[in-house]
Amino acid sequence: MVMSEDFNFDGEPSGTAMKPATAAKKLGIYLPATPQEFQDGAVTHGQLRDLQTNPPEWLKQLRLEGPHPRPEVARKLGISITALKRNDLDQPLTTAEIKELLANQPEWLSQARTAFAAERADGADGQDADS
Repeated sequence: MVMSEDFNFDGEPSGTAMKPATAAKKLGIYLPATPQEFQDGAVTHGQLRDLQTNPPEWLKQLRLEGPHPRPEVARKLGISITALKRNDLDQPLTTAEIKELLANQPEWLSQARTAFAAERADGADGQDADS
């Protein structure tokens, strides 16, 4: 049953399919911004691989413009998810909103970026010592 010209989504999740929320998380996208067909269907592992290797236009645009889910917002800002929550930015943001924040960094963002970079550097140093 084809529900979209871009992609075929099956009905209920089975042993070989995942819920739309799981698929969205694996794709790094914000589920409420996806087409209704994606939100209402189940995604098989094969379909997920196809979405990753040959994304339809809606997925390309969503990845490019957003809105982006919290983990992606944190990654693009170079901070932790905890820092987002602590500063009342615990909601999806578009790419334009993220660029605006980076261009006009409030003090909290600058501090969070510095702290996150230091944490990552400390983690990398610890890994080198263990090797």
